Amino acid sequence: MLCLNSINSIWCILGLVTVWFGRRWWRNHSQLPLPPGPKPLPLVGNMFDIPTERQWETYGDWSKKFDSDIIHLNVGGRSIVVLSSMEAIRELFEKRFSLYSDRPRLPMIVELMGWDFGIGVMKYGERSHRKLFHEAFNVAAAKEFQPQERAAAHALLRRILNRPSDIMEHFRHMAAGLIMDVTYGINVNSPGDPYIGLAKEAMHGLSIASVPRLFLVDSIPWLKYIPSWFPGAGFQRKAKQWRKVMRELLEAPFAHTKRNMVQGTAIPSFTSSSLAALESSNSQNTGKQEKETLIKATAANMFAAGADTTVAALGSFALAMLANPGVQAKAQAEIDAVLGSEHLPDFADVDMLPYVSAVVKEVQQWRNVTPLAIPHYLAVDDEYRGYRIPAGTTVIGNTWAILHDEEMYPDPHLFKPERFLLDGKLNPAIQDPETATFGFGRRICPGRHMATSSLMITIASILATMNIKKARDKNGEEIEPSHEYFPGLALLPVPFECSITPRSRKAIEVIEATSGSE
Repeated sequence: MLCLNSINSIWCILGLVTVWFGRRWWRNHSQLPLPPGPKPLPLVGNMFDIPTERQWETYGDWSKKFDSDIIHLNVGGRSIVVLSSMEAIRELFEKRFSLYSDRPRLPMIVELMGWDFGIGVMKYGERSHRKLFHEAFNVAAAKEFQPQERAAAHALLRRILNRPSDIMEHFRHMAAGLIMDVTYGINVNSPGDPYIGLAKEAMHGLSIASVPRLFLVDSIPWLKYIPSWFPGAGFQRKAKQWRKVMRELLEAPFAHTKRNMVQGTAIPSFTSSSLAALESSNSQNTGKQEKETLIKATAANMFAAGADTTVAALGSFALAMLANPGVQAKAQAEIDAVLGSEHLPDFADVDMLPYVSAVVKEVQQWRNVTPLAIPHYLAVDDEYRGYRIPAGTTVIGNTWAILHDEEMYPDPHLFKPERFLLDGKLNPAIQDPETATFGFGRRICPGRHMATSSLMITIASILATMNIKKARDKNGEEIEPSHEYFPGLALLPVPFECSITPRSRKAIEVIEATSGSE
């Protein structure tokens, strides 16, 4: 009995010690400081400190001001943490992916606009769409789309040759046509094709609504119940309009492909191949319906992902050539030396064109398409570098700050492809912009391989055959482009004037020869 009492006493003492140390740890842990940031106001916090445009620059300035690559903001009692270095990104989004791979609640996009099928905004556990997307666009599978990418680049050259004005519309036609071909097997034949307009309108709304904290409903979710007629509820009217376009993006091209399959005229594509495989499977009717819904949603994600990002990157490429004619001349000289003038660049030529490859990387660094990554969400308390990151925090990767880090990229605002080269070859010591351009961790864009190869073949083809120069007004004076961009999640240049002409008679012949070969 004495022995039993002694054992019980020991366990009791150990329990008390454990509780004491646990409470002490919790007290110390909970009293860890938040990351630095601008001083919040009572109740509203930093709500009025965050600008509605070019937030990434403000976040970058705060990072420098507070000498910290992790910044904390308070918006109406909700925590936002902004990460501005790859070191912080790798530690949190990659090493601690199980904590940081979720998405915050996004009332405007998901609940009001109906973008609940969007892979980028889904909760981390909902992986079926992403798995299907990855299977179609992983490194090996993406190579299967190279013939379509090459054909799209050649068609772009022919359109420019026939109608050299409005280069941004040509880029949009090319990007939409390529993704419609790959995803749905639908040919987009003219700039006025309704699917091009649909992609433009849908992505315009999504890009604006994706800007963190631009709409107050994302900070105060109960505002979604306010009727659209109520004063200040303009977001409701925008959401209703954008929701209609979103549903059309989801339904219309998918129904188009199904009709073509019934008629026996379907062109091989992700949708037709996936539906054919589903039809030949042994799935029950209920299971088939669910899988068809999955295929439809995944196809819409492909359509959306490829519609705007390629346009934005190509627009920035054209602006870079206008501002840096020496870079254009050097890239053209490399192409001429390696390929001559008898044929257009192909994917097999990429390794022999290091300077052109550096130009493509510099486009991604100079004016990266998405300066802020889609926000991540932390559901539990965490600690990093002695700072407390509270549960419920929205964590944002500041892609712009990472790709404009002056230590990694000296003179980051200048267009200098040479930064990626060493002794005439790509320098592996320089961080590839692709490590940040397409998101981070487990939520990285699954279509990045196709996006990069399409950008490469298109830029190489343009450089091989075209000269991009500043347009001139009626007095012969050069017209300077504004270098302005539409506000939104994606940096899309506003339309600008330029003169884009074939480099030679031989270039015209090479371009025209592609018409009958594809």
